[in-house]
Parts: sequence; structure tokens; C-alpha cells
Amino acid sequence: MEQTIISGNERREKLLALLLRSDEPLSGGKIGDIYHVSRQVVVQDIALLRSKGHSILSTPRGYVYEKDAGSQNCRRIVKVCHTDDQAEEELSTIVDLGGVVLDVMVNHRTYGKVTAPLNIKSRRDVRKFVEDLKESKSSLLSNTTSGYHFHTIEAESEDILDEIEEALKEKHFLVDFLDYETTFKQ
Repeated sequence: MEQTIISGNERREKLLALLLRSDEPLSGGKIGDIYHVSRQVVVQDIALLRSKGHSILSTPRGYVYEKDAGSQNCRRIVKVCHTDDQAEEELSTIVDLGGVVLDVMVNHRTYGKVTAPLNIKSRRDVRKFVEDLKESKSSLLSNTTSGYHFHTIEAESEDILDEIEEALKEKHFLVDFLDYETTFKQ
């Protein structure tokens, strides 16, 4: 089968259309296979699309276009602390109550704020995240700060966010912001 060679601009247009149509994350490898390019080329294409204002998230399962970037959902940053073994319980608590864990952030004393997108919406996403973490032999970002970290959580209402915070507090995951950290709150 003969491959048709397309320009980088045309490939990025097709990639953007593919992401907009997709209801599930697409891995860099899968995208590379579709367009007959390396995963590194896909990473560069995604960076170029983002630089043009497209809201493309990197999740543990692949790339997704944030279709609801202008959504009216409520967002809140919470500060939490737990052990590695409690990560699944913490994330499940949030999604079970209707929250989406958009990201994780640590405030490292040397490196400053380090943020990674998560986009965890369901128990299935939680399980996939935990499995991917185990398989990669990597550790949680929060291990760099003795378990302390922040999550941006999104939900349909402030009441749901309040309920999530209360549940995290009951499980002793929620911790108070330090004075200098209040600038992290939204």
C-alpha cells in the first residue's frame, strides 16, 4: 500500500479534526500510526496546535481536546496530603461525588510550582492512572513534597465542591493552605 505524504500543516489540521471527533483519549503512538510519523512528531504537532490556542490536554491515556474549555462548571483548588497507597482512595472520593480532577500540582522549594494534567473523571480513569503508575515504575509527583500536593477540581456546582472537600476532610486528606500558598487558590 502506497503512503500519501502530506505537509505538516495538513497533518496538524487532520490531527485537530481527529481530536475534536474523538470521545476518548488518543495516544501519541496511535496518532503517529495513523499519520505515519513518530511519536515525537506528534508531540511537536500538539505543541504547535496548543501555541495557536487549541485546548489539548495530555492525560495518562492520551491526548484529548478540551471541548468544554468555556464551560460554566465551578473549579476549586484543594490542598491534600496522603501516602502512595491512598492515592486511589483520594481520587475515587472526588470522582464518586461528581468531581473531575483536572491536574496535580506541587510547590517544590527548589523547582517552584510543577503541574501535570490528569483529567480524571471516573473510577475507570482512576484505575487506569493507578495501573499506569505501577507499570511505569514511576512515583507520584507528590513524593517530591512529602505527600503534599494540590488538585484543581471541577464540578457542576459549588455545593458539589463543598461536598468533595468535606469528604476529603473526613478521610484526613484535606490540609490547610499555608499563608504564602493562598495565591494558589482560585
